Amino acid sequence: MSKRNFTNLNMNPCKMCMPMGAAIAFKGIEGCMMLLHGSQGCSTYIRRHIATHYNEPMDIASSSLNEKGTIYGGARDLKKGLKNLIKLYNPQIIGISTTCLAETIGEDIDNIVKDFIEEENIKDIQFITASTPGYGGSHYEGYYYALRKIVEHQTNISYPNNTLNIIVGNISPANVRQIKKWLKDFGIQYTLLPDISNTLDAPFNNSYKKITPGGTSLEDIKKMSGAKATIEIGLFVPEKYSPGKYLEDTYGVPLYRCPLPIGIENTDYFFNILSEISEKEIPQEYLEERGRMLDAMIDSHKYNSEGKATIFGDPEIVYAITKLCMENGIEPRIVATGTKSDLLKKMLIEDLCQKNYNSVVLENADFDTIHSYIKKNSINLLIGHSDGKFIEEKENIPLIRIGFPIHDRVGGQRLLTIGYEGSTRLLDTITNTLLQRKYSSYRSDLYRRYYLTSVDYSELK
Repeated sequence: MSKRNFTNLNMNPCKMCMPMGAAIAFKGIEGCMMLLHGSQGCSTYIRRHIATHYNEPMDIASSSLNEKGTIYGGARDLKKGLKNLIKLYNPQIIGISTTCLAETIGEDIDNIVKDFIEEENIKDIQFITASTPGYGGSHYEGYYYALRKIVEHQTNISYPNNTLNIIVGNISPANVRQIKKWLKDFGIQYTLLPDISNTLDAPFNNSYKKITPGGTSLEDIKKMSGAKATIEIGLFVPEKYSPGKYLEDTYGVPLYRCPLPIGIENTDYFFNILSEISEKEIPQEYLEERGRMLDAMIDSHKYNSEGKATIFGDPEIVYAITKLCMENGIEPRIVATGTKSDLLKKMLIEDLCQKNYNSVVLENADFDTIHSYIKKNSINLLIGHSDGKFIEEKENIPLIRIGFPIHDRVGGQRLLTIGYEGSTRLLDTITNTLLQRKYSSYRSDLYRRYYLTSVDYSELK
């Protein structure tokens, strides 16, 4: 094959499937257990990715759809799976997502679940369905779509209240805890969706619990339709997947959309929104953190000018990291995401052109394409998730792991990368990685540059 159709063929895509994102979203709901309607392998694949990233147990039930169910329909398998799930886990809420197989045969999970509830006379369990075929989008879109379905299911009447809705992206539990601290320090009553701060990073406990305590309660979700405003950390979420857009259109809740607060500009933007909504000044603690970040930028700028980075991952993190790099003199030569997003590409090109960077911006990208561009450019830094490790090994370029998934290192759930403090930590990691690369080959680089350039190479053969 001499030419590839990149629209229809991906080699090692820079993304995961929609039900992967849905599983993380459902994990942030209190008392929730998830069932995937599809083959057993799908739930195993997703459990493995989530468990190795968060280093926590990850149970996902499966309807175990087989050849017979594929031909004659999987209603019987789904109902049996739900019955077993209820018996083993006794959940308050069950999130049901579909996979490629169930969607391809056209399973009507809404009506199957409705029939199941009537047949079993179930009154005390909430069932939320989300159509998430792997070919329908990326885990990024599946994550937000599951959140929208949760909000749609749980909100029906608007009861005005003084709370603020915060819809967070697929970030680490440590970052979620940091956002909760900010809201507390601003004196804001809030509903945070989803809350994985404990469910995917639980303290050690001698007794195992099948459903980890924590998560956003159903009662709090019901209040979201009457909140005074919604902050959705997600600039590039399509409107059809956006829970914040649903609340705005259906209940008139004002929507603030903002980028992931990484870097000076993005964090300033987020804190200014909190200050506006709370009608309070930004606490002195965070003004001091901002000053320390500026000091760190001054300390490191002379080293960062040598950085030529490839950045990849989800749209939100790609945009935020690119902004951080530009603020600190690191050239983002290749910026890529596996999700299709015309808005991301447009905004990145505008920002990069202002800095006169001749950068490549790729959407709906795969690692085969990313790797081919890296070979054509003098890249000395990779920033993204663990799936880029193969390029790290082949090209001997250091990879700074951030985003999801991180499954070849520990501590992904504890990475703090947002706000002034988190951004400073991340910036130090980037700078020190560049310094390590520079000084580990300092003498050999000098030798090649100043000695071998004056040597007749033909004599060395």
